[in-house]
Amino acid sequence: MLILIYKVMITSILLGQIGTTEVLLILAVVLLLFGAKKIPELMKGIGKGVKSFKDGMSGKDEETGSEQEKEQKSK
Repeated sequence: MLILIYKVMITSILLGQIGTTEVLLILAVVLLLFGAKKIPELMKGIGKGVKSFKDGMSGKDEETGSEQEKEQKSK
């Protein structure tokens, strides 16, 4: 079954046509692998990573500096 899922995902990605059924199937596999409690934590981490990337691209290093200062003060 996993091989079939993998084949469908690869074929859909290569063809560039991912339909509703494939998206639901991928979401179901992710839910089974990580569980309902872990997914919000994963999304939070991804969100922080994207924000950090955008800040880095725009040159906003002041925020990271103040966060590092807060961490050093708390230690």
